[in-house]
Amino acid sequence: MKTTLKVQGMTCEHCEAAVKGALEGIEGVTQVEVHLTSGEVDVTHKSDVHVQALRDAVEDQGYDVEQ
Repeated sequence: MKTTLKVQGMTCEHCEAAVKGALEGIEGVTQVEVHLTSGEVDVTHKSDVHVQALRDAVEDQGYDVEQ
């Protein structure tokens, strides 16, 4: 499965690394692509990974995820 999150507040490579690391730490996530210019994060994951878990991981890093 692939989920795209729209993340607010990512401005630099440090932000990219924080978001990517948080998402890669979730069991079942197989790939994370962060696009700083658009603020989008593409997450490839197994079907048993809940989107809310992805959102929570990003928000725990201090970023807002649009609904």
